[in-house]
Amino acid sequence: MINNIKKIPIGKLGYGFIDVDELPEGKDEYYLRNLQNRNGIEYRQLTAYEIEVLVRNGNTSDNWNNILVSDAFTPELVKSCKFYGLVRIGKLEPYFLEFSRLKVPVGLYRSTIISCDFGDNVGVDNVNYMSHYILGSETIIVNVNELMTTPHAKFGIGILKNGEAEDIRIWMELSNENGGRRVIPFNGMLPGDAWLWSKYRDNETLLEKFKEFTENQFDTKRGYYGKIGDRTVIKNCAIVKDVWIGSDAYLKGANKLKNLTINSKPGAKTQIGEGCEMVNGIVGFGCRAFYGVKAIRFVMSNNSQLKYGARLINAYLGDNSTISCCEVLNSLIFPSHEQHHNNSFLCASVVMGQSNMAAGATIGSNHNSRANDGEIVANRGFWPGLCVSLKHNSRFASFTIISKGDYPAELDIPMPFSLVSQNLATDELLIMPAYWFLYNMYALGRNEWKYTNRDKRTDKIQHLEFEFLAPDTINEILNAIELLEKLTGMALARKEGNLQAEDNTYIKSGKKILEKQPDLAASLEILAPNFENTKRKVCIIKAVEAYEVYKRLLNYYACKQLLNWCSLHKISSLKEMQSALPARIKLNQWLNIGGQMIPADDVKKAMAQVTSGGINGWDDLHNWYIQEGKNYAEKKTLHALAAFKKITGLQLSDLDAVALRNLIDEAYQTRKWLSEKVYESRAKDFENPFKLMVYDNAEEMKAVIGSLEDNEYIKFEQNDLAVFKTKTNSWKKKLR
Repeated sequence: MINNIKKIPIGKLGYGFIDVDELPEGKDEYYLRNLQNRNGIEYRQLTAYEIEVLVRNGNTSDNWNNILVSDAFTPELVKSCKFYGLVRIGKLEPYFLEFSRLKVPVGLYRSTIISCDFGDNVGVDNVNYMSHYILGSETIIVNVNELMTTPHAKFGIGILKNGEAEDIRIWMELSNENGGRRVIPFNGMLPGDAWLWSKYRDNETLLEKFKEFTENQFDTKRGYYGKIGDRTVIKNCAIVKDVWIGSDAYLKGANKLKNLTINSKPGAKTQIGEGCEMVNGIVGFGCRAFYGVKAIRFVMSNNSQLKYGARLINAYLGDNSTISCCEVLNSLIFPSHEQHHNNSFLCASVVMGQSNMAAGATIGSNHNSRANDGEIVANRGFWPGLCVSLKHNSRFASFTIISKGDYPAELDIPMPFSLVSQNLATDELLIMPAYWFLYNMYALGRNEWKYTNRDKRTDKIQHLEFEFLAPDTINEILNAIELLEKLTGMALARKEGNLQAEDNTYIKSGKKILEKQPDLAASLEILAPNFENTKRKVCIIKAVEAYEVYKRLLNYYACKQLLNWCSLHKISSLKEMQSALPARIKLNQWLNIGGQMIPADDVKKAMAQVTSGGINGWDDLHNWYIQEGKNYAEKKTLHALAAFKKITGLQLSDLDAVALRNLIDEAYQTRKWLSEKVYESRAKDFENPFKLMVYDNAEEMKAVIGSLEDNEYIKFEQNDLAVFKTKTNSWKKKLR
């Protein structure tokens, strides 16, 4: 089969961008272009003198009457260009534009230009083929092979233009390789949008509504031009096709950019660098991609990065995230994800933020069935360590860390803050709940601190939760406490040869010995069936310590949220607090909607509004996120009080001054203990002889890694403890 090369009269080059049958009555082929060009420049036809200068400078045009310019046009600044179709040129003045040591004279030089609009004082040089673009002012474009827009350009959005068949629509196949959770990418897609759309696959009406939202938000007419915003710089790129680019962007050395929206603006500038190939996607504000990145069918949310050969395919990358070197396929990644090293791999997974993928981690690469339909779901703080391999299907509670090892089967780890490891000598899976608080509090606290500081979004539509104690983890802690009680009760019954009771009996007996007989509990072999899909033993270790930590955290969290709530409502006495708190509080379930915590009941109501038409577009849904964010502090406090009541049987509004003062004292002691654990876990790095052996003296070590006292997070942590102490002391005085 031969290539279909058409021969068309040269006089038609640059005209007929929109087919005649696609034009509305009374409109010409420029009607959409005129709507898009909002630079306010008044264009006029060339004078005879200007045409003479242009011809003398080696320029050609199929029709000089179709070259329109502003009054401040300087023809001497246009040289060796070929013009076809309607071209409109703004002000050209005798300056040069300089950006990052690149110096480009204002004007148009050595380029083929087909039906384009230019703002004021642009610098365009050596663009071999440039068609159907609208450029802002002071843009720089040099050494580009192909810069063009087609009539059916969609700029990475998964819509169909008039007359196009459904089978050419662009979808992102998230979370599952079989496409069963696919979504339509669109500009402005938030992590919550992607999760809701990919999650509720049993609600066909909801899915159809989300599709309608997308199609209604974007025009299906053919004939939109590509746009390049003010002060954007494009240099040394090979192919830029059907790409919409915001202002102040910087594109340098890219191999191929096709069918994209690249968002950029002052304060949130986007850069795409050398060797990148990006096709069919959305790039958010403040993003960076450089050094051989490959991205196909993707969304990069705001302030995210791809670098050093990273591959992102059929995936959504949440805000404030960085992926380097490695490969990510068919995954939905919530905000604040870190993944480095060339030998890590992530496939068919939902990773719910504040996560870190270490070298050699292979997540979701093994198929357990005859079809590629497995999934992995990991709540916040997921941290698979060096050389970890996991199978579909697996599920992990928040802040699960997995030690090095090849895990042979599916895992279901419901206890938060756990260390998952293996005893290879006995072939046992080991689960240590509350590991972070016992042995690595520095890393856990720093996770919260660093991601809060790295949230550089300029438009914070979704209220992202970075605290490690929040409604999602508190509910997991409550479930883990009950599960520890049950498994401990079962362990005692197994030891006594009486493993036949009901769950409530085990929970009751396990609670008793965990609270009253910790030595007995510590002596038991506590097994956890259903944590792994094998017949080998799964052992809970440090159960007594974890049980105590979990309960301390609940009390601390309840007190902390109560004091925050009192500050928010300017409550200054016990009587005011008791009268303001609701008489009845409900312990409700919460969902992580793209990094934003929202009660499950509220999510259910919102989805019902989507299907009924009460929420009638993505803007409406995003306004719902904003409102939920405004209500979050109040709902979070009530949830904390409900969790406290469940674990203690007490309602804080019923406590007298003495009891509340004791609770505040206990909360401060827990906060102090956490701070001490932060310092202690980091101090180990300065005391370990195997760490010290590479330094001849303390001064050399300090010069290389700094001192413990100068550690930025340690200083923040100590200051935060002092603030909490002041707050608790202030309230204790009010309770005298």
